[in-house]
Amino acid sequence: MAPQYAPSLRSRLPVVALLLETIFILFFAFYVEVQHIFSITFYAEFQDVHVMVFMGFGFLSTFLVRYGFSSTGFSLLVAALAVQWAIVFRVLLQLPYPGRITIERLVLAEMSAFSSLISMGVVIGKTNPVQLLLMSLMEVTGFILNEWLIQTLLKVKLKHIIMYLHIYGAFFGIMTSWTLYRKGIEPRHEKEKSDRKMTLFSFFGTLFLWIFWPSFNSAYLLNKDMDFAVPLNVICSTYLAMAVSAVTAIALSVLFNPRGKLNMRHVQNCILAGGVAVGGTMSTFPQPWVAMAVGLSAGIMSTLGHQYIKPLMEIVFKCHDTCSILSVHGLPGILGWFVRLFLQIANFDSTTIAVRFTVYHILILLITLASSLTMGVITGHFRN
Repeated sequence: MAPQYAPSLRSRLPVVALLLETIFILFFAFYVEVQHIFSITFYAEFQDVHVMVFMGFGFLSTFLVRYGFSSTGFSLLVAALAVQWAIVFRVLLQLPYPGRITIERLVLAEMSAFSSLISMGVVIGKTNPVQLLLMSLMEVTGFILNEWLIQTLLKVKLKHIIMYLHIYGAFFGIMTSWTLYRKGIEPRHEKEKSDRKMTLFSFFGTLFLWIFWPSFNSAYLLNKDMDFAVPLNVICSTYLAMAVSAVTAIALSVLFNPRGKLNMRHVQNCILAGGVAVGGTMSTFPQPWVAMAVGLSAGIMSTLGHQYIKPLMEIVFKCHDTCSILSVHGLPGILGWFVRLFLQIANFDSTTIAVRFTVYHILILLITLASSLTMGVITGHFRN
């Protein structure tokens, strides 16, 4: 069947994009100021996260043959808008006090954009740029509100909840895709095909993410009063976890292929799972062997999910996940949540404190899941 193309966006995209930019400029003019002094060490972390958001995700989604060039531009559009909206919305939450842009807040804004790009991976190829812009606005709004709610109700520090961005982004995208599901993508849609050239470009994006992921996990742990041994521990643990998950993904990919060949889709999607999973444990600073075990478990879970869960979701739950986001970010994120719970409980001497932490830890996950699922359903119905 010939593909059904969306109507022209000439009358919609420029209006929406320019209107939003005008609103942002006026808001920045009256409510936002810049801190002129910043740590050069933190700027290096900002650069690494910046490369991940714009180059990593920009190339990552190019594997679709008929969507490769567009996806790079759409990723840039979504990320650029999401960063601005994240800054604006965080300032709105602290009014009437004026907002101040610091290098730390820029990193935090890019992490929020990171979450919206994760959600975009679920629905990429099935949405137009206007829908992606509106989706990014809703996702960043929900993610920041989720942080604010947890900090307000449970008095949890931001560094303990920022890595829930993987869980939030994955389940937000899954629910949006479930709401948008159409029979036209069943069985495999012809636009979902890939070829060697586009897969090669996509793998460049994966390598950018893989190389800079240790900086991503350690970025928000850096501050002027912290011992640099702490982020160094996080960087080493992240690298080891990702190295193990990469080897695991390659081994399982060969195992699952009847001809014993390497499936680059498995490798491309699953070598990042170790970084996602160990990111959820960063505030407990795991030992290297623990991080490697987490990487092994995440690699197995992600590869199995890509092989079996993605097709099952289409058949049973009527939910199409283009980039296997649930297997790459959602399930490894929950694995990291469990590992942090066990590590933290093991460090407590008091049973009362351990029980209290367990309750708080479970409540954080439940609030995050409830918020992401609700906002995903609302966004999907709104876009329909």
